[in-house]
Amino acid sequence: MGKFERKTIIHIDMDAFFASIEQRDRPELQGKPVIVGGSPEHRGVVSTCSYEARSYGVHSAMPTRSALRLCPQGILIRPNHRKYTGVSRKIRAVFHEVSDLVEPVSIDEAYLDVTNPKLPFASGRETAEYIRKRIKEETQLTCSAGVAGNKFLAKTASDFRKPDGLTVIEPEDAEEFLAQLPIRKFHGIGKVSADRLESMNIHTGADLRKLDIEILQTLFGKIGEFYYYIVRGIDDRKVETENEPKSISREITLDEDCSDIRQLRIILRTLARKVARRAAAHGYSGFNVTLKIKYADFQTVTRSVSRDIPFFKGEEIGECAVELLKKTSAGIRPVRLVGVGLTTLLKKDSTLNIQQRLPFKDS
Repeated sequence: MGKFERKTIIHIDMDAFFASIEQRDRPELQGKPVIVGGSPEHRGVVSTCSYEARSYGVHSAMPTRSALRLCPQGILIRPNHRKYTGVSRKIRAVFHEVSDLVEPVSIDEAYLDVTNPKLPFASGRETAEYIRKRIKEETQLTCSAGVAGNKFLAKTASDFRKPDGLTVIEPEDAEEFLAQLPIRKFHGIGKVSADRLESMNIHTGADLRKLDIEILQTLFGKIGEFYYYIVRGIDDRKVETENEPKSISREITLDEDCSDIRQLRIILRTLARKVARRAAAHGYSGFNVTLKIKYADFQTVTRSVSRDIPFFKGEEIGECAVELLKKTSAGIRPVRLVGVGLTTLLKKDSTLNIQQRLPFKDS
């Protein structure tokens, strides 16, 4: 078997996670447009929203003020991250009933390699059905699942029937599935790329497959090579467990290219808080903060800063990211993706980590 072993990968994505928890805990919110996010008076952004709010065009990372303009009847709730993290732990416990090869992507989604599951399931579909059932039992929440032979296909499958859906892409069906899939449904192809492809009369996977790798690289640079392989269902990435992460990061592809520095700062601070929460949940801090910027022409740049005392707080990470933004052309050149990362990680039980926590308590 070895490297020729056929893999079975499951991608699990909780449905409108924060908003669904609030609707579960407050039955009067069920069926209503719930927006979980920061205060509109303090440049808050939407963390997530219910599907009822999404029907008005509300989406995550949108300024709360804009969300309430689109959906005036939206019910705004401030995030309760302690509660959400507790629910996430229950979900991850379900994952580990099935496999030790679990790669959390964020608080509400993960990849699982279930090629050799811990329980005697007959198929990937049966495994995914078990996971969905157990999550519903433990949390009263729904999730969407995708089952396939690699991470890209599994993620694409989980997005296919949201919410509360299950899609299985068998290896022999992958080519046909991708051929019929609209360009905008491909995980990894953002709005700007989709607009550009559609302007070239490329609307489906079958259309994209007609372009050879050289043309895609000329049009899109390095990411063009990625497009060439994913439309063929090729993805060699392994499911990476969190035993020894090299970095903890969050990034977002913007719905529209952005040249508004104030808006980029808000997004960076939001991403930084998410990075800090994820690091804290797993017992890490880091000595290095990295900013990632991808411009509208797909050029990607990174800027970073290091210090001798590890970063713990989201506010500090966010301020560093905002300062690093000044070292880019953002505001002059439109930006399509931003990311914040924490690297050179230190585990909480390290002696140095314990010693260096003290100064931050008075800051």
